[in-house]
Amino acid sequence: MTLNRVVIGVVTVGVLVTAGLVHAADYHHVHITSASPLQAVDWYARHMGCEPLTDRNDAADCYGVEVVFVPQTTNGGSQGTGVDHIGFSFRDLTAKMAELEAVGVRGSGVRLQRNPDGSTWRDVPGLFKLAFIFDPWGTRIELVEDPETLGFHHVHLNATDPEATLAWYRDVMGGEPASLKGRLDGLRFDGVWFLVSRNSEGVPGTTVERAIDHIAFVVDDLDPAAAELRRQGVAFEQEPAVPEGGRTSARRAFLAGPDNVRVAVVETGFAGAEAEMGSAILTTDALGPYDAPRTPWGEPDFQGIWTSSSAVGIPFERPEGVDADEVTPEEAIARHEGRLLGGIWGYEREWRDTTLEYGSAVSTQVAMVIDPPDGRLPPRVTSRRAPVLAGDERAPRRATTPAGPENLSTWVRCITRGLIPTPGGYNNGLQIVQGPGYVAITREMIHETRVVPTTPQPALGEGVTAYQGSARGRWEGDTLVVETTNFNGGASFRGSSADMTLVERYTRIGPGTLEYQFSIDDPAVWARPWTAMFRWDLDPSQYELVEYSCHEGNYGMTNILSGARARDAEAGGAR
Repeated sequence: MTLNRVVIGVVTVGVLVTAGLVHAADYHHVHITSASPLQAVDWYARHMGCEPLTDRNDAADCYGVEVVFVPQTTNGGSQGTGVDHIGFSFRDLTAKMAELEAVGVRGSGVRLQRNPDGSTWRDVPGLFKLAFIFDPWGTRIELVEDPETLGFHHVHLNATDPEATLAWYRDVMGGEPASLKGRLDGLRFDGVWFLVSRNSEGVPGTTVERAIDHIAFVVDDLDPAAAELRRQGVAFEQEPAVPEGGRTSARRAFLAGPDNVRVAVVETGFAGAEAEMGSAILTTDALGPYDAPRTPWGEPDFQGIWTSSSAVGIPFERPEGVDADEVTPEEAIARHEGRLLGGIWGYEREWRDTTLEYGSAVSTQVAMVIDPPDGRLPPRVTSRRAPVLAGDERAPRRATTPAGPENLSTWVRCITRGLIPTPGGYNNGLQIVQGPGYVAITREMIHETRVVPTTPQPALGEGVTAYQGSARGRWEGDTLVVETTNFNGGASFRGSSADMTLVERYTRIGPGTLEYQFSIDDPAVWARPWTAMFRWDLDPSQYELVEYSCHEGNYGMTNILSGARARDAEAGGAR
């Protein structure tokens, strides 16, 4: 059997090689869980120096090795599995790590693995400088400074018996035995190293549905190759077949490799498969006539736990130059994933379970603002900018340090995140409970509950205000209309004033869909009223509103203020 090239696939990764006669390792794919191929291509282009392919939107050329990104459910990162990490080599590792450290984790998804002394890289005498980082989807990546092999450098395996594992890839897949700088025994598949370490915890974890799902090799014809593999006693997990959605007629088979590593063998011309995204996409089209269920007292029943995670990533205003009524599924998933990366910063793959919303839908809505029809907010009649909630990227940097808690935002003080529950990177739950004459709406962020009366109520006394104002509800057919006034101005929404009138409209437009519209009328700020909309999805199966522990105000306030006093002292000394 002669392998024309090796494909190492991982649930997120793969590489191509040959047996006997070795060819260039020119195919490598990364399989990303519930993520966006567009975002993944961008990440590897920006941080690893790869180049997007011109004929596909799910792959990048990483120094001659093709890296492919495919959405797939994952159960965790690559570390500790049979394929622990992949490696890239740079000419100046010190400069590269300084670059990544300067980028930081927020919005980039670059997480650095620091050494015990806090450094980001170390020098191994006789070998090279090395460092470890993680991509946003759990793939562990080793960065090395090896001028002899720049670019995509190696695939690093975990094994119970490293010698036996190397022998399997040598005898079955045709790797060429070699020693890396005389220090590490491995195999070469053209320009790519295969290295193996002994797993300290016994049998490595399976690669199946992990950040690196499989490694793969390419052959000209799978039939004789499969026959030869069977002759060598290799077990097949999946017989040769064209995968569902395959871009070409080239077939693929999966083998059971050593150390719980899934190995794929594909035919020449294999170009991956189109990801099925239809079931994960929500359009802005009306769902058709729907009669909402009723409570025992005859009102539309909105009770349950809802999540707005599908609306994550929808821009508030229509982006400049965008005329379409909806974005494409690929663009919708990309912006959704991009917003999640910004929201969770550099958290590990395992911390992203509720953030990723496995299997959840993603909205193709082009913008939240639906009136004015151009999707843009009306002109402002004042340049006033009310206090903006901490964490808002639009918030200006404070020129002075806070003198006390009252100088910090309501967000940092754990008082409120505002009345309008626009979706963010996490904690997008909403629970509705109803009773005769009342609707209680609990927002997951800061665990705020509004009790809205739906029968006539006396007017509030003059001068009575609150962060979330005073709400009065009524039913207009199947729509709950909530009108709120009497704000104190301390939790402004996009610069609104205390004189704002907010009208919210909740309508159940399908068994699992709650449409939420909100209109703001604030003549002191905008030239005309405006309206925005997004949708909530019912999640009766697994979503729950757990305790919201706002550590900034509950535990961190003393540190925030003591840090401010320390800065004041430094500034005073500088003067």
